[in-house]
Amino acid sequence: MRAESLSFLKRLLDTPSPSGFERAGQRVWLDYVKPFATRTWNDAYGNCFAELCPEASDAPTVAVCGHADEIGLMVNHIDDKGYIYCKQIGGIDAGSIVGKRIQFQSSVAGVTNPVLGVIGATAIHLQDKASEGKVRKLHELFIDIGARTTDEAAARLNIGDAGVFLESFMHISEDIVIARALDNRVGTFAGAETLRLCFENRKQLNVRVVAVSTVQEEVGLHGAAMIAHSLKPDVALVTDVGHATDSPGISAAQHGFFKLAGGPKIALGGAMQPEVVERLLQHAREKEIPLQRAATPGRSGTDTDAMFLQQGGIPCGLVSLPIRYMHTTVEMTSLKDLERIAELFSAFCLGMTAKDSFRPTL
Repeated sequence: MRAESLSFLKRLLDTPSPSGFERAGQRVWLDYVKPFATRTWNDAYGNCFAELCPEASDAPTVAVCGHADEIGLMVNHIDDKGYIYCKQIGGIDAGSIVGKRIQFQSSVAGVTNPVLGVIGATAIHLQDKASEGKVRKLHELFIDIGARTTDEAAARLNIGDAGVFLESFMHISEDIVIARALDNRVGTFAGAETLRLCFENRKQLNVRVVAVSTVQEEVGLHGAAMIAHSLKPDVALVTDVGHATDSPGISAAQHGFFKLAGGPKIALGGAMQPEVVERLLQHAREKEIPLQRAATPGRSGTDTDAMFLQQGGIPCGLVSLPIRYMHTTVEMTSLKDLERIAELFSAFCLGMTAKDSFRPTL
């Protein structure tokens, strides 16, 4: 991966952006895409757009979409000893976060630095053996920010303040990396890189390409529904993460078999328009990009589900990045597979003409 792209990816992944609080990460994304865009803008809820237009004013619009938000926690209660109790933002396995560090962005006047804390982990020497093996629920976990009273904690955090886990981007090898928020700022990265590749080959471009960084996917695909209505794309290419199922304990018969670093996953099923899928497969063959086929007969669990229903049916394609350990603080993936998605999407955009139609003849 080129040095500038890798630097952008690290900065993007390390910037806290929980659902509903994505603005800091969106600023990082907009700053990166501006040199490759005809114009950039955002809407009322923080969905961000970067447009690259050909000379033809009637060119069809291809939206390249990923979601900017990540899972996190929201302050729900402060007890009389200053301990914090939270609600989840998105899907969190409570058992996996005990002992983790967390950082909150405070809305208390005068508090400008992140408020740091730990999710309390009672020492093994002091644990009640009678409750050994019990799976604790999220509302039973407390966060210790070093406060001693309600007032002390409330001077630093308000109810409704959001936090994310304090884990940063890290290389395991040259290609394999871990981060807490691969899901799914890697999708916004792929959209930005698609735009960059199209910009570098803009003399070949015959369609309007709009890279989109959506909000609030983890809590209901809300941003995707908004942008499908406002942007009205003729085609939407969506990137999210998908499970790599090659680690121990996962049933391939139930979940399919997908290898980490084995190529991006292309979804096949009702929400994915067959002509768009076939065009993606064609470009993958031409570019010698390996793809892993993912049976997706119903919901994909991605922004695709909200987008394809809009405007009488928006033709969509979904290509996901295989990762291990989804919705944990150590999500793992391959940088090469991430690059492959941008290469595939840019090939799709550069190969499309203004006359192309994805409506089948029946």
